[in-house]
Amino acid sequence: MRRLLLIAAAAVAIVLVAAVLMGAGRTSTASGNTPTTTPDEVTTTGHGVVNAVPDQAGISAGVQTTGATATAALDANAATMNRVIAALKAAGGTQLQTQEVSLNPQTTPSGRITGFQAENAVSAVSAVADTGKLIDAAVHAGANTIAGPNLTVSDQDALYRQALAKAVADARAKAQALAAAGGFGVGQVLNVTEQSTETPTPFQPTATAGTAPTPVEAGTEQITADVQVGFAIN
Repeated sequence: MRRLLLIAAAAVAIVLVAAVLMGAGRTSTASGNTPTTTPDEVTTTGHGVVNAVPDQAGISAGVQTTGATATAALDANAATMNRVIAALKAAGGTQLQTQEVSLNPQTTPSGRITGFQAENAVSAVSAVADTGKLIDAAVHAGANTIAGPNLTVSDQDALYRQALAKAVADARAKAQALAAAGGFGVGQVLNVTEQSTETPTPFQPTATAGTAPTPVEAGTEQITADVQVGFAIN
């Protein structure tokens, strides 16, 4: 009997030791204290601006003609527009592209057709310095409608990337100002969101054909970018 009691006591001791060892191998967690892997951050917005002088311009030159019949109106329009296209090319125009071709009846208030009106318009691009010459050449060749010029910067994508870099730098400067006031440090960039895209400002001078070249001033164009940046807090 004594032998059985000793064996039972030994078994209980082994179970207790195993339980203690298993408990020592576990890390206790307190409810409500789940650790997070997201670092503290400060978020600011930045604005960047790059000024550039437009170096190319686009215009649209059109011809409106009338005729007693649809064929007559179109034939007259085609003859004049061919001269306009040739003049645009001779004046240095590039990237010529037809914008519109239309034919519409002219009617009396009662609805009777009295004739037809044909319209054709083509766009062309040139250096800003040649824009006045381009307009004058089109008008002298017979164009009776002119739209533009639309002044743009040829390397706009590269300039916009410069504006983005300035916007990020502006965002960091704001974060550092907050850090100085709040007593913390600004670390690496955690995230960046682009908030805007560059949009050129249209320029619409009045064009008149005469003995003097039509003046066109390039002015300046502002290329802007806006970003939102999250910085790690040290």
